[in-house]
Amino acid sequence: MFIYGILSTILFAVFLPIYYIIRVFNGKFLYGWREKLGFFKQPDLDKKVIMYHGVSVGEIIALENLIKKTKETFPDYKIVVTTGTKTGQDTAVKKYSNIADYITYFPYDIPLAVTKFLNKINPAVVLIAETEIWPVFADCCKKRNIPLYTINGRISDSTYRLYKLLKGFFKHVFVNYTEILTQSNEDREKLISIGAPEEHTHVMKNLKFDVKKSAETVSIENDNNRIIIAGSTHHGENEIIIDTFVQLKKDFPDIKLLIAPRHLQRVPQIKDLLKKTTLPFGTRSNNDNFKAKDIIILDTIGELSKMYAICEFAFIGGSFNKTGGHNPLEAVVYSKPAISGPSIHNFRDIYWILGRTKAGKVVKNPQELENYMRILLSDKEFYTQACKDCETVFKDQQGALDVVIERLKQIL
Repeated sequence: MFIYGILSTILFAVFLPIYYIIRVFNGKFLYGWREKLGFFKQPDLDKKVIMYHGVSVGEIIALENLIKKTKETFPDYKIVVTTGTKTGQDTAVKKYSNIADYITYFPYDIPLAVTKFLNKINPAVVLIAETEIWPVFADCCKKRNIPLYTINGRISDSTYRLYKLLKGFFKHVFVNYTEILTQSNEDREKLISIGAPEEHTHVMKNLKFDVKKSAETVSIENDNNRIIIAGSTHHGENEIIIDTFVQLKKDFPDIKLLIAPRHLQRVPQIKDLLKKTTLPFGTRSNNDNFKAKDIIILDTIGELSKMYAICEFAFIGGSFNKTGGHNPLEAVVYSKPAISGPSIHNFRDIYWILGRTKAGKVVKNPQELENYMRILLSDKEFYTQACKDCETVFKDQQGALDVVIERLKQIL
């Protein structure tokens, strides 16, 4: 590991300036590089620290309930959250400013940066979401007797093939981990095959499935119509979902549509789009209901999660652009099938699990979206099974949060 540390430092010194110039030339600035080198102000962390790391948006979102539970269970500890990307950092600041005691970037995996980082943060335990393997960081934690965990671990097929070629190297890295907790037995077997110690690698299931139903009930008159929800829609998706609904309405007159834009400033645009149709529409803020309207715009804040309880199925937005999707489990937790477009990188692992059943579907284009919605609306047996699959998936995956909290109780 000493030789690796020297080589990583040399390569870092050579390639970082080149990478920085390329980023600037392309109009993409290199955010957080000072913090990643360990050059940040000494934080006021007078108590022992529990550190969570999630590289980007998907991992940071997955950690939300766990971090809240950690704060509640261990009030005498400070919580530090780190990320690896600018979008991850922005998400962490947005979600955890009132929970975490300090939010910063994870250090570059070179001895100087890692040492400066650990000297300033001095964590009592480090938990890294999914499967980010940083050899220098792991080695430094081992030398300082800092328990290091991989949680919610997973490994894609492409990454697995690459790592398997380097099995001899990773075998020496994994011994520095206290425990590796994976999302599935398949992930566990993959990691063991590339060098993770079998006795320290266990299945914890998936943190993202620790989603709870809203305690609130929905009051909206409906007359037994079937409601489709388009949740958290972004620019360009409102057109797609409205056009799809207009076509479906011709063959399924009992359906209604609830559109919930991710950003309320898009409400006027949605109204303009709906005026071009012949369908009556209204807004939630005006207390319009599905007795009189075919389409309602959810233009209020904080109501979407409970609305999924009343739908037949849901389209999850942010998936027909480059956003990376939003959480389909907000619908699936109510046993309602979820559909997304092709951009789902923030929740790829979730759709991999849902896609093995009828609980979730990723479509490639608007035509596939319409076709799949037609199946859910016309094939009662298929739809019933999809709803049952939602329940089964949740039962199979829940409990991950409690596994991590129990590990923390054992070591703190």
